[in-house]
Amino acid sequence: MSNLTAPLDLPLSKEQLDEINIYLSVLTPEEILQWGLKYLPGLYQTTAFGLTGLVAIDMLSKITKSPPPLIFLDTLYHFPETYELVEEVKKRYDVPVHVYRPDRCKDTREFEETYGQRLWETDEDTYDFVVKVEPARRAYKDLGVKSVITGRRATQGADRATLQPLEVDSTGLLKLNPLYQWNFHLVEWYIKEQNVPRNKLLEQGYRSVGDWHSTAKVAEGQDERSGRWAGKEKTECGLHKDYFAMKAQAKTVAA
Repeated sequence: MSNLTAPLDLPLSKEQLDEINIYLSVLTPEEILQWGLKYLPGLYQTTAFGLTGLVAIDMLSKITKSPPPLIFLDTLYHFPETYELVEEVKKRYDVPVHVYRPDRCKDTREFEETYGQRLWETDEDTYDFVVKVEPARRAYKDLGVKSVITGRRATQGADRATLQPLEVDSTGLLKLNPLYQWNFHLVEWYIKEQNVPRNKLLEQGYRSVGDWHSTAKVAEGQDERSGRWAGKEKTECGLHKDYFAMKAQAKTVAA
């Protein structure tokens, strides 16, 4: 790869991205994170405090004394156990956590007064846009985010099966996926070996935890993300889909 002496200039060309991914593809997750810390501008970590994100948080705590701040999108419909984990991570790693919620909604009462009850059933695309996509874009603008570390892995399948170490989305945001090659068992091994905080729901048959209304326990032998949006073809919440397409599909939300 061409020598780098400063953070990457944006936007990247496809040729630059391909060259970087060839270089990163033979590195360990820790080495990919070290590379990201050195070269990615405006770097934050987006996390819902799933297992892979927690591994990255722990690795970063061992690599640098100033890890990238965390961005947590509070949909207002997370499990109580998830909120407990957020507080535990704050205490354990002493890393800043920026929390973003649906615009002008501090709790589910305000959300449902604005958008109605069970919006995830009546208009799923609008729900995803309001609770994830719009808050994320607001966070990126407020904080000057140009690059994010994610917890996605290729072995999670579906849209993630062809994941690369570094991606550029339709808005120009750089996404670093340091554990893209790891499988669930490696992630679980690291969590136990390093005594990393984890969601208590994982001991009750859950593997991938999102909103309470769209998360189910996973049966023996099922894919780890089969409990997310069970019975639907959906595999992503909207954050990792085309932002502009999502926005065009979403209905006009309340002013």
